[in-house]
This record gives sequence, C-alpha cells and structure tokens, in this order.
Amino acid sequence: MSVSDPTIFELGESEALKRAIAHFKPGSHTLVPSGDDAAVIRSEGKYVVTTDTMVQGRDFRLDLSSARQLGIKAVATNLADVVAMGAKPTAIVVALVVPETTKVSWLEEFAHGLQSGIDSLFPGCEVVGGDLAAGDQVVIAVTAHGELEAEPVLRSGAKVGDQVVVAGTLGRAAAGLDLLLAPDPTLAAAYPEWVAIQLAPNPPLQTGLDLAALATSMLDISDGLSTDAARIAKASGVTLKLRSSALLGYEAVLELAAQSMTARGFAANERDWVLNGGEDHSFLATVPEGTKLPIGCKVIGEVVAQTADPVLLDDQPLLARGWDSVRS
Repeated sequence: MSVSDPTIFELGESEALKRAIAHFKPGSHTLVPSGDDAAVIRSEGKYVVTTDTMVQGRDFRLDLSSARQLGIKAVATNLADVVAMGAKPTAIVVALVVPETTKVSWLEEFAHGLQSGIDSLFPGCEVVGGDLAAGDQVVIAVTAHGELEAEPVLRSGAKVGDQVVVAGTLGRAAAGLDLLLAPDPTLAAAYPEWVAIQLAPNPPLQTGLDLAALATSMLDISDGLSTDAARIAKASGVTLKLRSSALLGYEAVLELAAQSMTARGFAANERDWVLNGGEDHSFLATVPEGTKLPIGCKVIGEVVAQTADPVLLDDQPLLARGWDSVRS
C-alpha cells in the first residue's frame, strides 16, 4: 500500500468513504445522516428532487478540471435546478464512479469541493450520503432536494405580455470552455475569470430565489439561452421575443476574449457564446410587466403570442443551438 496517498482500491470503500465524509458539515434538515442504508431528511411540506450526471470525456476532462472544481460544479448544477423551481436547497446525495487507481487524496479533494460549493452557494444545505464504485472512468451523479414554501415555478406558466428576464451572466462559461480548449494555452491564462466560471460555476442562487417568487415561469440556463428559451416557449404555448440590444452588455465583456482568439486563428464569437453557451447556470424567467425586479436581474425581451418560431431575436427566428447532452 502507498502509505502517504493510497488508492481507493488499496484503502477499501469503507475507509475511503470515511475520509471523504469527514469533509462534510451537518445541516439542520437532516434527522439521520450518512452511515445508514439511507438518510432521513426533515420536510415541512412539499419538496423537489432533481438529478444530474457528469461523465468524464463528455462533460469534463481531468486534465482541465481539478477534483475540487468538479465538486463545486456538481453542487452548482444541481442546486441551480432546485432554485429554478422556487425551492430552497436542503440536501444532496452523490454517487461517484472512479477508476481503482484513483488516489484517496483526489476523493478527499472532491469532497472538499462539494462542501466548498455548498458553503459559497447555499450554506445550510448538506451532503447526506451517496455511493462509491469502481469503473473505467469518472462519473459523478448528484441528486438534490429542496423545500418549497409556495407553489413550484414551472416552465409552462409564461403569459403573453410578460417580460423575459435573466438573473446572472450569459456566455462566460462558454467563453471559458473555448479558451481552455484552444491549442494556445496563453489564451486561457489571459482570461482566468471566464475559465473559472466554466470550471467552477457560481450561479446567483439567492437572486434566483427572489426572482422565482415573482416569476410566472423559470428555468436554469444550463444548455444555452437559445435552447432554454425555446423550452419555456414550447411548454407555455407562447413565443419569447428577445431583444439583441438588451444582450449587448453580456457580449461586450466577452468581446476582447473573442478578439484574442480570432487573432490567433481560432473561431470565436461573443454573440454565439451569449446565445448558445450554457453552464453559467443563470436563471431565465418570465414575470408580469411592471414587476420590480431584484438587483442582478435584467429584462431581455417579452412574451408574445405563439408564432411558428418558439424564440425570436428581434424579428428573426432564433434556432436552438445550445448543448444537447445526447447529440452534442
């Protein structure tokens, strides 16, 4: 056995899990924590459940993401889905598949990332259990729970005349990914903020909850504005008409990064990042016209009667060209 840093195979499942669990903090919603066949979570009424899977080679690369960053990203992607329903995150369980050669230090770093993500995004939520298994590649599957204090906010509630609102950033994670994947490593080094949002998202969860309290429909922008806007439009039987002028601010902060890439011969376009890039995990919502919005929210369009196209950019059809987890 490698005494200083054994693999999970050398240490065994029970001891490896014991070391990982030591990084998690107790929460107020848990009656029975990790250690039994299942956790027991307190709920005062209705709750939501969501799950998301991240697969090595398709959703992340180990040469680009640290174990800590993967832990943070796993938390962010799931808690954003809980908040998008108008619920407060309470607990998550994590199923992890790793090769037998994985060092226990990597597992502990991943666990630290999970807790760090919770601490920064929604303190009080808790990791209450999960599973550890050996496989050919890393697979991370998280199930998150949240408590509803009111009715859930669905994708199907948008009404003609509503305003279309974004809480958070657009395009920055997509820019970060293209910078990371560019053969010239100086590009990623020149724009660490965009790279950081791709590797360890920081969605505005509290702002999302404040917006959900006002929204007629809402979702987490995980697959790109063009794709996720179409989901609201189709579910609600309306068309979302976005204004290009309202997106200029999102594009402006990414313009220099796009210029740096094109100057080196790599394809990049800040508008494409804003319209089709996901993983910022911001929130897209519709709210009644005249609603006073929380700080950090911006109106980017309006809901109009259903047309042949689910989403329009000004008066032109906007095709859904975001991420498709099966086809992309």
